[in-house]
Amino acid sequence: MNLNERFDVSPAKVDELRARVSRLKIDLSAVQEGFSRGSGKGGQNRHKTSSRVTLRYKDLVVHCAADRRRTVNRFLALRELVDRVELEISPETSKRLKEIEKIRRRKSRSAAKSAEKYGEPAA
Repeated sequence: MNLNERFDVSPAKVDELRARVSRLKIDLSAVQEGFSRGSGKGGQNRHKTSSRVTLRYKDLVVHCAADRRRTVNRFLALRELVDRVELEISPETSKRLKEIEKIRRRKSRSAAKSAEKYGEPAA
């Protein structure tokens, strides 16, 4: 895996990803890349091109076929891989874990308001 090549995303996002990779000390030479054909909607182009990206790092596997462009899928898959590594190594600095906690709190407040308004649901 090489972060020096040109991705079809903004340079600021690539720089942020580089900083996260270096901070977490992820060895990009140990990341294995694979490409396959995507599935689902997208017509002939989707079925003829291998734009789905699979990244493997240690025991983590990430697949990404969100975009038609392989370069964007490579970037998104690497960002997801870095998120997962960060969750394992340092959960206190993980943005993704903070988002999950925020959603969890919002749902619990909503459930509490609903229980207060309508009473406890019947089991």
